[in-house]
Amino acid sequence: MKKIYWTLGSLFVIFVGAGIFYFSVYRQWQMELPRNITMETAWGDEYRFSDMKPKVRLLEFIYTNCPDICPNTTFEMTKLRQKLEQQHVFGNKVEFITITIDPKRDTREKLQAYAKTFGIQPHDQGWILLRGSEKDTKKVADAFDFQYRDPGNGMFIHTTYTYLLDKNNRVIEQFGMGKKGFNVQDVYKTIMDEIQ
Repeated sequence: MKKIYWTLGSLFVIFVGAGIFYFSVYRQWQMELPRNITMETAWGDEYRFSDMKPKVRLLEFIYTNCPDICPNTTFEMTKLRQKLEQQHVFGNKVEFITITIDPKRDTREKLQAYAKTFGIQPHDQGWILLRGSEKDTKKVADAFDFQYRDPGNGMFIHTTYTYLLDKNNRVIEQFGMGKKGFNVQDVYKTIMDEIQ
């Protein structure tokens, strides 16, 4: 009887371990930007994912009407930007991409106002604000298991992750969002380790 319990216990541990590996390592490693997407910047320029130069990228999903976690994350990213600029890697080795999940309401004008709030300039070489069709936006979000939905009032319920991508646009790390979830020093260290 003890042998059966040992066998069942061992199988349980193996299956749990395999599940943890799948969700924490393998699944994350499979996440990458789809190459066949074209979006537009906040200033109306075309941005083709297939034309991206090899850089380490930090990907953030937002919507401009978000009352808290989206602007808080973007604000934390401005602090991170300053640290990366001091190391002379922002723009040439590291790029930030911010994609709206609400392209219907987030017009160019709204994205431009959002950009101005956080010091993002037109034709910024290090930080791109993007909007695409609802279909393409969902395709990109789905590639990262980023879930979102509008309950009908324009206040989206969404996943709270940002994604660090390697030069091949594959996820190497996920970070939280907001002041508590997005630790600037941790993200900075991970980026610097990756580009060394």
